[in-house]
Amino acid sequence: MSGVTHTLVIVLLVALFTFITRLFPFVVFGRKGEPSKMVRRLGDLLPLSVIAILVIYCLKNTTFDALSGFAPQFIAIAVVALLHVWRRNNLLSILGGTACYMVLVQYVFV
Repeated sequence: MSGVTHTLVIVLLVALFTFITRLFPFVVFGRKGEPSKMVRRLGDLLPLSVIAILVIYCLKNTTFDALSGFAPQFIAIAVVALLHVWRRNNLLSILGGTACYMVLVQYVFV
């Protein structure tokens, strides 16, 4: 198979699987105006569950033997929580917490 044919096959397969994944919810749940009760419940629970898992994953290697081992993480978590309570903007909270953590790790807790 030549390089151009190989590339074309890859592009077509990616397009096909993208189409299938976009079509899947409509096939499973239909095109009704209102989502089912189960889908609404999952929509309420999954974001909080994912965030909790991410926080646990990010803190799994935290050490408490030195201030630089845990302070940047917990300060950044506090910044994320405060920004989210203040503005209710996920992107602002994530970017603010990430920027705070990077500044703390690079310049404060060296």
